[in-house]
Amino acid sequence: MTSSPSGSPSGSSLDLLGIGNAIVDVLARAEDGFLAAQGMAKGGMALIDTASAERIYAAMGPGIEGSGGSGANTCAVAAALGARVGFLGKVAADELGRVFAHDIRAAGVRFPTAPLEGGAPTARCLILVTPDGQRTMNTFLGACVTFGPDDVDEAEVASAAVTYLEGYLFDPPAAQAAFYKAAKAAHAAGRKVALTLSDPFCVGRHRAAFRAFVQGEADILFANEAELLSLYETEDFDAAVAQVRTEVALSAITRSEKGSLVVAGGESWPVAAVPTQVVDTTGAGDAYAAGFLAALAQGKPMAECGRWGSVAAAEAISHFGARPQADLKALVAA
Repeated sequence: MTSSPSGSPSGSSLDLLGIGNAIVDVLARAEDGFLAAQGMAKGGMALIDTASAERIYAAMGPGIEGSGGSGANTCAVAAALGARVGFLGKVAADELGRVFAHDIRAAGVRFPTAPLEGGAPTARCLILVTPDGQRTMNTFLGACVTFGPDDVDEAEVASAAVTYLEGYLFDPPAAQAAFYKAAKAAHAAGRKVALTLSDPFCVGRHRAAFRAFVQGEADILFANEAELLSLYETEDFDAAVAQVRTEVALSAITRSEKGSLVVAGGESWPVAAVPTQVVDTTGAGDAYAAGFLAALAQGKPMAECGRWGSVAAAEAISHFGARPQADLKALVAA
């Protein structure tokens, strides 16, 4: 898309509407040997079936449970920064579904999606955090995969300045159709569409479809360096940045300890990472997007949007779990 970035337009009742996988996260600490014994690729995300979910859950140490999912995490962090936020995602009418709904609403996020009755159970992500802070995710998608065009509330989309789409949800064909329906509704209402690529393996599975969506529908793109390189099938970061400039009006590319790079048209804004003690990298990219979009909603300059993203990401990785534990408003004001 070739529209220009801006803050929240007048008439929008939400700054941000997230659409993504509604997942209950279960986080536990683990040693590298546990990952090897379970055949897991450290730092990656694997989709697992019911039997694997039960086996891994039984073998894990004590865990912390709470509403999660990449897009939902972004929504919760943005709400903590004062943004007006909603979320669409599918849970089942079961106990974990009620846990998810309660948690996300308690975080200040509007959650109107009706639960799935009589089908697959609510999704859960088994997250193992090694002593170096790396997270390895094993995701059972359950009810998530039933999210489709009928679950896209066009009035909710039209009410939001930015509709934020989670790349992890892109896997099922019904979800891809939902993305296009949401994008059409957003643009018809004069709103923006943001996409996060979520994972380089996800990009690899659906590269052509992602490229088409980025070129045709996305106004704002979030990616880390590995995801961007995968999207454009190159090892040259500068070449990937040059390519994304021609396809998306605004991009924010995170680079771990190197910080991030915000790109719009012919301009670039390098943003330093905020130093912190790394405890758990779960949700770092989600928090960055939240900080960026919360600042954008307030009409902040691009460099300041990136700084808010860096502050939020640093807070996320400084403790166990993806949801904020400190006063983010105070941190970005410091």
